[in-house]
Amino acid sequence: MYVENTSAPARKPVTVPGLKAMKAEGRKIVMLTAYDASFASQLETAGVDVALVGDSLGMVVQGRSSTLPVTIDDMVYHTAAVARGLSSTLLVADLPFMSDRDVPAAMDAAARLVAEGGAAMVKIEGAGRVCDVIAALAERNIPVCAHLGLTPQSVNRLGGYKVQGKTEEAAMRLLEDARAVEAAGADLLVLECVPAALAARITSELSIPTIGIGAGVDCDGQVLVVYDLLGLTPGKRPRFSKDFLAGRDSIQAAIAAFAGDVREKRFPGPEHSFT
Repeated sequence: MYVENTSAPARKPVTVPGLKAMKAEGRKIVMLTAYDASFASQLETAGVDVALVGDSLGMVVQGRSSTLPVTIDDMVYHTAAVARGLSSTLLVADLPFMSDRDVPAAMDAAARLVAEGGAAMVKIEGAGRVCDVIAALAERNIPVCAHLGLTPQSVNRLGGYKVQGKTEEAAMRLLEDARAVEAAGADLLVLECVPAALAARITSELSIPTIGIGAGVDCDGQVLVVYDLLGLTPGKRPRFSKDFLAGRDSIQAAIAAFAGDVREKRFPGPEHSFT
């Protein structure tokens, strides 16, 4: 599925069981988004563990106001492009809006992302009925990354891009959802815009790794949109992000700085987290 990146240092391929081993050993997981082969090559050379082809491409690449218009054809196209720039970095791809409306639809979409796009894992937002989809995919040996907290595909129901789990009731519901997606068979969990203390509790209770974005330093790893990391996103930068290109002379140096700060627990700081 992947092609060799000759500019990247040789290393063993990152695997799904390998991510769980990293959690057990206390080694932080570094994840970044990528949408094309060139950026994928930069991630590979910097030793990033996981590349995520997010449906965020709808906003940062296509210039849309949300992720909702992104199609499965869009996702397959960009996933295949990213795969061409990787050799050992694990590739994860989002299931776009409504592609998980039922188990057969999710199966078809996931099959395309894996078979045509070259993804090693698919990401799906939410819990509840989504757990049936996770279970069905896991039963067919398709690794799943769950996504809880601020789930951009639910932006209309949530009333905007807001921190989730702030009240005691909401926190308990999020904790229960985290337990449910793990029980359904998820191998990884992204926590987005969640109070740091709640994310730390979820991380301590689950056996699968958690990846934070605006969820504090105690998650098992961190992810950012690569355009946010480079200060390229128009308008106000999200609180949970940081411009790693500032003061550095290359994209490669910025990505390497992000990876180093995640692994040494220097990022995110309190100023990038929520209470």
